Amino acid sequence: MEKEQEQKDLFHEVEGFSILEAINEAKRCLRCKVPQCAKGCPISQDIPDWIHEISKGNFGNAMKIINDKSNLPAVCGRVCPHEKQCEGHCVLAKKGEGIKVGKLERFIADFDGEMRLIKENLQPKTRGRVAVIGSGPAGLTIAGDLARMGFNVEVFEMEPEPGGVLMFGIPEYRLPKDVVRREIRKIEELGVAFHCNTTVGPDLNIDQLFAQGFDAIFMGTGTVKPRKLDIPGRNLKGVRQAIYFLRKVSLYNEGSIAREDVPVHDGDRVFVIGCGNVAMDAARTAIRMGAKDVEIVFYKTKEEMTALQSEYEGAVAEGVKFNWESNIVEILDYNGVLSGVVIECNGEKRIEKADKVLMAVGSVPASRIVSTTKGIDVNEHGYVLTRENPYGMTSRKGVFAGGDVVNQPSTVVLAMHDAKLVAEGIAKYVDAVRLLQSIDSSSAAG
Repeated sequence: MEKEQEQKDLFHEVEGFSILEAINEAKRCLRCKVPQCAKGCPISQDIPDWIHEISKGNFGNAMKIINDKSNLPAVCGRVCPHEKQCEGHCVLAKKGEGIKVGKLERFIADFDGEMRLIKENLQPKTRGRVAVIGSGPAGLTIAGDLARMGFNVEVFEMEPEPGGVLMFGIPEYRLPKDVVRREIRKIEELGVAFHCNTTVGPDLNIDQLFAQGFDAIFMGTGTVKPRKLDIPGRNLKGVRQAIYFLRKVSLYNEGSIAREDVPVHDGDRVFVIGCGNVAMDAARTAIRMGAKDVEIVFYKTKEEMTALQSEYEGAVAEGVKFNWESNIVEILDYNGVLSGVVIECNGEKRIEKADKVLMAVGSVPASRIVSTTKGIDVNEHGYVLTRENPYGMTSRKGVFAGGDVVNQPSTVVLAMHDAKLVAEGIAKYVDAVRLLQSIDSSSAAG
């Protein structure tokens, strides 16, 4: 039990700024006339403005500025690729002294959540009804933005709890689940209703939602169907998708499943295929779950990995080993039990003992909505096709889509950026339809 508790303690995140540390960090901001940090932010946050408010101790004002652009600041402050975006564009970064924008955003969002500083005025919900399918980053952004615009929004989520990948796909040490729940409560306080344990497609289809009186429907279902590599032995019991493993660990940390139900055990030798952030999360989480040895196998070079440099450095510091320009070409078994892997590098093959193999090679959209709805076109890979005007609308009138179900799997903030544009498209569409309906009604009455 003590060892189990020690492993769980590894999931605690690193402490953020204290009030004094946050104010001192904020004071370093130069408030550039042309702020490059804001240019580097996919959702165009007014970063120097809210940092300046923090520097003066005006935390409520800082939060108000952030809320104008973001529904998930406590999440973005933790998991955004800051080094490639706001922080990477900071003029001080050239000297290695860039402003820690992410930690400041995390600080102010946490302070607001704990102190309950901001209580937004609710808009009358008279502008229309919108159904949102999926409660990941895109769905939550759509819901919050439209609620602030005066729409009545209801979110339909297949899991027993909202949050999508934020709840089940990002490790606790990077994004505590209580933080996600707090952000979702703020969106609920805007008047958004959540319906969990509801899978649109099998349980409830698009036509039935329209029949319930919704003016528009948003699909933010992400990419939940994992890609599979054509490797001999891929169907052995010890081979799992990395996202499945991360979900199981999340459920275990919540006390929902037993330790033996997590597919990595004490002393395991684990190989992870892929080198994106999910691969890094899986590798570092496997170590936290007691794996003796964890190795990442990637077919390209270190310079070509898609994971953040900070995530790579964290993995190296924790003991993860890397096999560059290498492929697992076969997964071996002994009497039906996974026993090893064959790794090929530069034309040479070697056999390594293995207990588990985790695949982190991406995912594609599931087809349960498209297959139960007429008129929604997809491309050859299953991604939903949308138009530019109104932004985000599919080939089915009134049905919109955004985030990973439309684009290649991406970061939380890029899904939010896309969703904000779609929210504007939905608002324009519903306003136009209602205007035409009122004109037709007036004509009929005349």
